[in-house]
Amino acid sequence: MSDSANLIHSPLHQRHIELGAKLAPFGGWEMPLEYAGGGVLAEHGATRDAVGIFDVSHLGTATLTGPNAADRLNEVLTNDINRIQPGQAQYSTILSENGTVVDDLIVYLRSKNEVLLIPNAGNSTTVLEIIKQNIPADIVVKNLHKDIAIIAIQGPKSIELVKDLGLPTDMEYMSFKDVSFMGNAVTICRTGYTGEKGFEVLVPAANAMNFWDEVFKKGQKYGAKAVGLGARDTLRTEMGYPLHGQDISLNISPLEAGLSWAVILDKPKFLGKDALVKEKANGIKRKLVGIKAVERAIPRSHMKVMDQSNHELGEITSGTFSPTLREGIALALLESNVKVGDKVFVDVRGKNVEFLVTKPLFVESKVR
Repeated sequence: MSDSANLIHSPLHQRHIELGAKLAPFGGWEMPLEYAGGGVLAEHGATRDAVGIFDVSHLGTATLTGPNAADRLNEVLTNDINRIQPGQAQYSTILSENGTVVDDLIVYLRSKNEVLLIPNAGNSTTVLEIIKQNIPADIVVKNLHKDIAIIAIQGPKSIELVKDLGLPTDMEYMSFKDVSFMGNAVTICRTGYTGEKGFEVLVPAANAMNFWDEVFKKGQKYGAKAVGLGARDTLRTEMGYPLHGQDISLNISPLEAGLSWAVILDKPKFLGKDALVKEKANGIKRKLVGIKAVERAIPRSHMKVMDQSNHELGEITSGTFSPTLREGIALALLESNVKVGDKVFVDVRGKNVEFLVTKPLFVESKVR
């Protein structure tokens, strides 16, 4: 493990220690992997069956303000901000000039002149630098990464808990509201990374522990449980949600990763557009698919995937044991001629284990 002295601590770090968290480095931060008294399986189950509480303060936070800030940002990102209205959020990606993924992020549109951005932890500085280089100087980019804590409330009982907190719940999926709570300005978003109904709440870092405490005080009767990065990973893999650095990266394009729905090629411009237009015209050579174990096995990243003739098709990008399905599942970047229903074989510690190609959504999404 990295020296914790060199890692950034969440504003909720003390609470994690009090809960007996096993801490691990992630994106330059020291974050809870799992908590004492249950571990990944229990935390995963609590989120699917009741309500899980996540500290995701490692995620980046920034604002863009200035004349037509949304339009200027729209010339950088792959999705089309013009498709959403103020108060709505949108998933997007930012690309290299080669058309590969620098990062994926959520855009929150406050107005044409103000946008809130949530990039990934380790990429926050890079993303903001790229944006600054590609927008006019009169657009102010403010990095709020250390000023804001983000707490996710996810699961079938999340709406009841959030109502009990006195926060608004009357929002469509991928929308948000700026409100006051306990005397502080907070932003509550109908977003998340678990596939369950849920919310992400942005609170001032100085008041994060008070908010966390209130969530657990109100959440006791709903079975609220603190959830670490371990269960966050199993939950998102069951949904087929990509993780930056594994399923999307500077070596993978959004078209290969199955994110074409977040790439609007008929937009006048965005970073990496020319490369993607060329890639699509030439034919996409690889694609991200789901695979499920036919035999007992737990797949892991970088394990090789072969066809029945032992021809190498590609490799696993994310793999885990699915607590919901009770079987091994994975996302794999394979040759594009592979189709749903095909048998493939994964080299699991020297043994070729049979898997079945499926769609990346392993468990039904309940976000809406």
